Amino acid sequence: MYAQSNRDLDNFRQPDQRGINDFEAVKDNSTSNFDGVHVRIGGSSTLQFQALDNENSGTVPLQEIGSNFNLATANLDLDVALYDGVRMHLRTYLSSRHHHEPYVKGGYFQIDKLDFIKEGFASDLMDHMRIKIGHMENNYGDAHFRRSDNSMSLYNPFVGNLIMDSFTTEVGAEVYYFRGPWFGMLGFSNGKLNQSVKESNGTTGGAAFLAKLGYDKQINEDFRFRLTGSLYNTGYAPSVYLYTADRAGARYYNVMQAEGASGDNFRASRFDPGFKNKITAIMFNPFLKYGGLEFFGTVELTNGQALGETDRRNTQQYAGELLYRFGNSENFYIGTRYNTVNAELASGDDVSINRFNVGGGWFMTKNILMKAEYVTQNYNDYPTGDLLEDGKFNGFVLEAAISF
Repeated sequence: MYAQSNRDLDNFRQPDQRGINDFEAVKDNSTSNFDGVHVRIGGSSTLQFQALDNENSGTVPLQEIGSNFNLATANLDLDVALYDGVRMHLRTYLSSRHHHEPYVKGGYFQIDKLDFIKEGFASDLMDHMRIKIGHMENNYGDAHFRRSDNSMSLYNPFVGNLIMDSFTTEVGAEVYYFRGPWFGMLGFSNGKLNQSVKESNGTTGGAAFLAKLGYDKQINEDFRFRLTGSLYNTGYAPSVYLYTADRAGARYYNVMQAEGASGDNFRASRFDPGFKNKITAIMFNPFLKYGGLEFFGTVELTNGQALGETDRRNTQQYAGELLYRFGNSENFYIGTRYNTVNAELASGDDVSINRFNVGGGWFMTKNILMKAEYVTQNYNDYPTGDLLEDGKFNGFVLEAAISF
């Protein structure tokens, strides 16, 4: 009981309203709360009421959808201070759209000090350096810090994630260096979501290289500016999952599903460019906050190919969020987001998808968020006979998010 009443951890992003607009966990070795192994038990839960309609050209009939509650989702988080400057994180999905049974999303060790070798060992270096190792959510771009991770939806001002939702969990390591407002990261992973020692095409897997460079400064009391650029690059990999790794599923349920389909396309409403074996992805994210007004942007340029394709194809994604937060503790907000993707399909067709959101939220407490939004998404230039030809869905969604 004492361990749960004393819930402060070093170099840790708070899973409540205090964590809004945090990205990488703060780096500060000047103080320490460590007084022995400390287990912080946390979690989240989200429930939605959805009232969406969908339509297409009618060539391939769509499943009719109506208004009702979606499956409630839940996460369990264990954050453990193992030693001064050494922390472990583990997230388990207790209930998700695609898997109703519990399963581990991933976890990592975060090392901010090397005092376990010797007190004060390399302290001048470790005051600026961080090491993360695990089967973990890789730090490509800034958009993944604002996305809903199954039931952990409190950081996301809207309901859905981006159309091209860059998120993956792979075995790897990341090394960070912080110096004033500047920071950089270099990382490697084995490029695999599903771990296996079986060979495919003569290899057990490939590798992915990650890099990130950023500037983040509170210019004055009212104005904060952040800008980052990120890279995710593979050579050959048996299966690239950068845009299909989220096993928890999309947040708009049962949209754009074929009539009579035997299963739930749990990633429907998202777009996968189909770069199955090679990919190079670059993302730029500006973030500006002046008083209660904030803007977050995404520019993503990606290319790649699947086995059998002789040339690389290109895809671009652009998104912008404009929010205004108000109230004594900025516990209310209103905002809008526009998101568009332009892509060349493997068939050679050039298509685009556009989404517009408008909505708002209320932090009833720092742990409870109520959201409401209107969303419309349009599919353009899909070929005749495709399920998404002249496709569209729109309507309202209410979401209640709890995180602690």
